[in-house]
Amino acid sequence: MSKTLTSIARQFPYLKLNLRQAGMNISPEEYIKRTLINTSIISLTLTITTLLIILKADLSLFLLIIFIPVYFILIFLFMINVPRLRANKKVREIDKEIIYAGRFLLIELSAGVPLFDALKNAADSYKKIGKHFRDIIDRIEVGMPIDQALNEIIDLTPSPDFRKLLSQISNSLRTGADVSVALESMVDQISKEHLVKIKEYGRKMNPFVMFYLLIAIVGQTLGVAMLALLSSFTGLSLSLGNLIGIAIINGVLQVVFLSVVLSQRPGVQ
Repeated sequence: MSKTLTSIARQFPYLKLNLRQAGMNISPEEYIKRTLINTSIISLTLTITTLLIILKADLSLFLLIIFIPVYFILIFLFMINVPRLRANKKVREIDKEIIYAGRFLLIELSAGVPLFDALKNAADSYKKIGKHFRDIIDRIEVGMPIDQALNEIIDLTPSPDFRKLLSQISNSLRTGADVSVALESMVDQISKEHLVKIKEYGRKMNPFVMFYLLIAIVGQTLGVAMLALLSSFTGLSLSLGNLIGIAIINGVLQVVFLSVVLSQRPGVQ
């Protein structure tokens, strides 16, 4: 069993890193074991539900043979990517606060506050990114050199911007350069990159919003009006069930639109 789990884990080389970045202190083999168990339970539940529907609708049981592997594969692939999704969520959370935290550190260092105290104050001042600063503080407090603590968090954090910020601090400490000067340069660079991301997001959303207005709002409004008009002239039946169906489709389109917008939105402020 152990060899099988190890073999499966090799098929997902980034799983170990994703688990670490998501803050899940578990080995890839153990995570795959749990994933297989949960996938089997969920697949069995869906299979039984599908069987009841097939029997109720008097359909061929051959459909069940098709659905069983489809359920298992889709659920397994989704669950194996959960650590990556959690890591991506952390990236958005960090990116929302990184510029403010960077400027906070810059002000602290410019005021003569030692780097350790500045990191500690930043950890107390910011909720999301503060957790990662707290990890650095915890390592330093148990006797780890500050540059080694920074490098460990650089390896663990999923945010590219945060890695660049910490790398700049680490490089300055290693070379003996002024940390505040390097930090100011990096914060300015990250600010410009965030501005570019916001502009790209705006350009990307403009045609999508127009498409949404035409299809989900104008199209459905005119469609219902035309159906009502045709029903009065041609005797076309427009029942309450039809209207409920149109409303459900409209609701689904609204949810899909919001999902796409939120997934494309950069995690910056």
